[in-house]
Amino acid sequence: MQEFGKKNPQVQLSDLGINAGIAHWNLNPTELVNQTLKLGQGTLNDTGALCVNTGKFTGRSPKDKFTVKDAITEKSVDWGDVNIPISPEAFDNLYNKICKYLDGKEIWVRDSYACAHPEYRLNVRVINETPWANLFCNDLFLRPTDAEIETQNHDWLILQAPGFLADPATDGTRQGNFTIVNFTKKVILIGGSAYTGEMKKGIFGVLNFILPHNHGVLSMHCSANEGKNGDVALFFGLSGTGKTTLSADPDRALIGDDEHGWATHSVFNFEGGCYAKCIDLSEEKEPQIFAAIKPGTLLENTKFHPGTNSVDYADASITENTRAAYPIDFISNAKEPSYGGLPQNVFFLTCDAFGILPPISKLTKAQAMYHFISGYTAKVAGTEVGILEPQTTFSACFGRVFLPLHPTKYAELLGKKLDENPHVNVWLINTGWSGGAYGTGSRMKLKYTRSMITAAMNGALNDVTYHPHSVFGLLMPTTVPDVPNEILMPRNTWADKEAYDKKANELAQLFNKNFEKYASHANEEIRSAAPKVMENV
Repeated sequence: MQEFGKKNPQVQLSDLGINAGIAHWNLNPTELVNQTLKLGQGTLNDTGALCVNTGKFTGRSPKDKFTVKDAITEKSVDWGDVNIPISPEAFDNLYNKICKYLDGKEIWVRDSYACAHPEYRLNVRVINETPWANLFCNDLFLRPTDAEIETQNHDWLILQAPGFLADPATDGTRQGNFTIVNFTKKVILIGGSAYTGEMKKGIFGVLNFILPHNHGVLSMHCSANEGKNGDVALFFGLSGTGKTTLSADPDRALIGDDEHGWATHSVFNFEGGCYAKCIDLSEEKEPQIFAAIKPGTLLENTKFHPGTNSVDYADASITENTRAAYPIDFISNAKEPSYGGLPQNVFFLTCDAFGILPPISKLTKAQAMYHFISGYTAKVAGTEVGILEPQTTFSACFGRVFLPLHPTKYAELLGKKLDENPHVNVWLINTGWSGGAYGTGSRMKLKYTRSMITAAMNGALNDVTYHPHSVFGLLMPTTVPDVPNEILMPRNTWADKEAYDKKANELAQLFNKNFEKYASHANEEIRSAAPKVMENV
């Protein structure tokens, strides 16, 4: 077995049951790009980024993600449609099949790690079937030094073989593709899908189990940045709420854009890179991401303008989920190492297309836990086929599909962090509609939202007067610098106040219905923060 660029002699591939023909170890990005081009698996764009097509799968396949049910997970994992069980025997069978599939093949191996805070470092070895998937791992995971690689043993193994398809009839899978997490053997097994995000989110799911369960660290699907005075802010939000846009601030250092942990004394990034959506990307709208599309970046499922190698970022003919993967230091104001102190402000971002929630409101601890579990936003007409009016979307903890434990575990841990750090302010920011629902009202101006967030972070809202929302109980400031007072109380922006009250009741009922699935596991404090439906409306 030839092994090129191998740094770590401690664990042979044969010890893992793999007998590759050629194994490339820890190649640098230039080498991986050149090998991808040589194999005809990618093309360079006009700025030097590597463009590839991930094939049949251009996104994660959550219905094909399994967790091995065994002594470690049986009583701790929240089993159901998110965490689907599979037997240890089925895992072992598929692991052996993939190892046999890789016999004699060319593979790429990378030693990396997750968690920027050294106390929680998780060493990860990745074995890929293609060089560009290995480039993705170089860009997204944290990169050990050459000296560290010499002595690093892996805590977890990712074995990714897109060319291998399972047989559902005998392998216990739903179809040919699968992702299986085994917490006992510390292996993530991926077959049948070349979508690189399965590796990134696979490790995120592992950390969502290990850190809260074993270390009391709150794992979070959020972005984080830090001001010049060391004040840390967290931004949670589902797609379309403005998380990327609002956390990107040239006056604040970026800790990370997607996955973080809140430990006793710090907030830290899980990753070493960014995996940014790039549909409709432009230099004007998102200059930092646009500037990161350069040599070493991996672009997925984009297309060129005809007759050129210039990317047409508006082209969604392959998928809306076009992506750019690049190291975090491709962002000019990224902080290294990627961790900071404790947060001073936490922002839950929602795009409320019903026009009911205030543009900014301050949450009590109970409300913070409740809205964290709710993870609310709304889709508007035109975003998906068949959507003709606003539709609610709830994703617990702003990332339900990545949570091995019951959502209340994370919400209660958030409450514990807030008890331990009473200086932390939690805010609900509505980047959606004002003056009426979608189709009647208007979208909240970005400059106003930025002013509200700035005011919250610089303490300008510490001593203002607040009024509670009649249904949701949220504390609404009566004044915010550089923001018109009349938009701060959403009911006042509606011409028809009775129509507002009726729609507010309807939204409250949707919140309460969504919460029913969590109520039996939630403590009384969380339950007390549910919205109160008004009578006689």
